[in-house]
Amino acid sequence: MDRFPDRAWDPGRPDIARLLRESAVTDSGLIPSASNYVFVLALAPPGDADGDPGPGAAVYKPARGETPLWDFPPDLYRREVASYVVCEAIGWRLVPPTIVRDDGLPHGPGSLQAFIPSDRDATYFDLRADHPDAMRRMATFDWLTNNADRKGGHVLRGEDGTIWGIDNALSFHVEDKLRTVIWDYAGEPVPPALLADVEAFLGRFQPESPLWASLSEYLEAEECEALRARAGQILESRVFPQPPDWRRPYPWPLI
Repeated sequence: MDRFPDRAWDPGRPDIARLLRESAVTDSGLIPSASNYVFVLALAPPGDADGDPGPGAAVYKPARGETPLWDFPPDLYRREVASYVVCEAIGWRLVPPTIVRDDGLPHGPGSLQAFIPSDRDATYFDLRADHPDAMRRMATFDWLTNNADRKGGHVLRGEDGTIWGIDNALSFHVEDKLRTVIWDYAGEPVPPALLADVEAFLGRFQPESPLWASLSEYLEAEECEALRARAGQILESRVFPQPPDWRRPYPWPLI
């Protein structure tokens, strides 16, 4: 990976979506050991980008590289974007900026996610003790989005200490499929601040609302309805769920 930029764009840049959408691809490298084809792209920003951001990088998940699944429809990359939309709408900075891009990519349409430099040897299991608030937020987010694949290696700590959750494609199923390594808080009350955020999200996420229309670009109508129902379930329960004993509650592998 030495040929890729040694620094990434700040994911908090107000123009980060434009940089991901309009930058030219200058190099591409396959990320090994993923179940689907995933690439890191080196990107050169458009000439009129603000503040000379320099070269950047993004994680690219093309539709053509997806392994078909029996329980999820194709175009999983769209769920990556839906996860980012939900995260932004609820005000939790957990998912790196993610867009759909249809042109200028080496393997066709897919998602582009801002690359987050991190210590890839540090997983959830290494980070949880020092970041309990962020991990409770992640657990609530995964419950809300019905994440079926929260492995330990899908939790990163950025160079500035921010905790990020990546690989969110297996989410938003209408059936209960929560599979995660974050069961540490099962049976505990959900912190009031997180409940308030979920309640505000639910208030905005109503049929015919702009947020509903935005998520409908990536999810089916019944998936939006199920998302809304899970938000209500969180507010009614107010307690982190226990691992179910009638199905597998952990992803495989765990890392």
